[in-house]
Amino acid sequence: MAKAPITVHPASPSGGRRVTANGQILGLAHSDADVVEFLRRAGLEEADQILDNPLWVSWRGGHAHEYEAA
Repeated sequence: MAKAPITVHPASPSGGRRVTANGQILGLAHSDADVVEFLRRAGLEEADQILDNPLWVSWRGGHAHEYEAA
């Protein structure tokens, strides 16, 4: 199985999750809306429809859609 091109990394100690696409940092997300905006800026117009698709997005180090520090 191929690696998902988008990674939402574990929450930072102060909250928020780094988002990368093919290894490039897109930003620090504090909500799904932030992730969608980063992906839209990267050229994915329908990004809100892929957040739960593991072929596109890998959620690491915590539950999907949660942005607070543990």
